[in-house]
Amino acid sequence: MAFKKDFAWGIATASYQIEGAYNEDGRGLSIWDVYTREDGRIFNNDNGDIACDHYHRFREDIKMMKEIGVKAYRFSISWSRIIPDGVGALNEKGVKFYSDLIDELLKNGIEPYITLYHWDYPYELHKKGGWLNPESIEWFTEYAQKVTELYSDKVKYFITFNEPQAFIGQGYVTGMHAPGTKYEKKEVFQICHNVLKAHGSAVKAMRKVAHQDIKIGYAPTGAAHYPLTDTPEDIEATRKAFFTCEGLSNYMQSVSWWSDPVVLGKYPEDGLRIFKDYLPEITDEDMRLISQPIDFYGQNIYQGRAVKKGENSDFEITPLPQGYTKTAAQWPVTPQSLYWAPKFLYERYNLPIFITENGMSAHDVISLDGKVHDPNRIDFLERYLTELEKATDDGVDIEGYFIWTLMDDFEWATGYTDRFGLVYVDFSTQKRTLKDSAYWYKDWIKNH
Repeated sequence: MAFKKDFAWGIATASYQIEGAYNEDGRGLSIWDVYTREDGRIFNNDNGDIACDHYHRFREDIKMMKEIGVKAYRFSISWSRIIPDGVGALNEKGVKFYSDLIDELLKNGIEPYITLYHWDYPYELHKKGGWLNPESIEWFTEYAQKVTELYSDKVKYFITFNEPQAFIGQGYVTGMHAPGTKYEKKEVFQICHNVLKAHGSAVKAMRKVAHQDIKIGYAPTGAAHYPLTDTPEDIEATRKAFFTCEGLSNYMQSVSWWSDPVVLGKYPEDGLRIFKDYLPEITDEDMRLISQPIDFYGQNIYQGRAVKKGENSDFEITPLPQGYTKTAAQWPVTPQSLYWAPKFLYERYNLPIFITENGMSAHDVISLDGKVHDPNRIDFLERYLTELEKATDDGVDIEGYFIWTLMDDFEWATGYTDRFGLVYVDFSTQKRTLKDSAYWYKDWIKNH
């Protein structure tokens, strides 16, 4: 069976991580512009002021995508670039940037996938309470509607949120990401509920104004566990571990808490029980709004842990073995995640699946021959994609796969230390160099 003929072989980026031009052409500030000004927040006090200068170099970057042979490009819109205050007047130069970007992609035979929110919240709205303010639902809906009105004549695929687990968990629980606020649990769960309502409200509004039959999805994340053995007991234990709210080391990382309301129209029962003291009022009307029908389900998948049936429990997450294989970011390499996670997600949610992010940070250098040799990344990608192919062979409806990321970029709290790209960026000169993995991906796409 293998991959579908029209499979979306893609690559993904996010606006704040690559665009730069943070104060040019009328763009408003985002929470990341402000957060990175605070000393010691980001490794080496790095920021995204220039990043990869993609704002000025997007044509060169799209040319590289074409050379790699990608069929689809997932990028995010900087909310404050097109609506500087978050609500109200459009910034025509910002609007034109994305219009030109989309035109250039289409000219090069690359399908655009727009992510509406990849963490760079408008600072002016943050000052009004941000996601904690119930008006945030309307703010996001208005923004989503405007993006759809502007671009849906040329763009068919839209994603509402990228990893709410991460931007809420690290932005409002640990304080490691912008805006760096540590809220109490009651406030955090209010934010969670507001974000999910904003998703549903946006889906509803987007369908009303779209210029064509658009496809709308959602891209959460979570630990992508896999069974220690192929026994029915370990597989069932892993399924329970994958969707549990019990015993999570970080309560924001639940897959079911973030996806059951969107797809199944209800919060998971174990979560309602565990979090009951912190939850806002949740009405039937809220759940109808949150569960507006979506067309596909995206999941960002990097790693998981092996799970077995516990002696005295439903499941036991096993410790990583000594000397386990890991990436430069110290994340374990667990290719099985790309088989089991899509399988479990498809069984539960019965929607076409997109792997909206997958990739690795490696210790990349320009070698003496002027090239970037990254065999670890090639090995990583081949192992993970082989597992994904097995999942499609076993009947999981997988529509596309997006590597994180096109080029080395600003990687949030770690600044410019983690190199995830298929393209090496010298940040002092902005020179781009295709890594060996970029040519490998080109061959993989050609052969699959």
